[in-house]
Amino acid sequence: MNEEIKNEILAVRETGATNMFDVGTVREIAIQLAFDELADFLSDRKNHKAYCNFILTGK
Repeated sequence: MNEEIKNEILAVRETGATNMFDVGTVREIAIQLAFDELADFLSDRKNHKAYCNFILTGK
C-alpha cells in the first residue's frame, strides 16, 4: 500500500459517509471521488487484509 492509497483512505474517512470496514461502500465512494488508486486497490480481495490493518493500526 503506497502513500497515495493511504491518503485516499483518510480522505474517504473524513467524509463520514460510511463505516470504514464496509469495504464495498468505501470502494464506491472512492470511485465517486475519482480515487482510482484506492478503487483499484480495493477491487482485489487480496488487499483487504492490508486495508483493514491500516484502518485498525494506521500502519
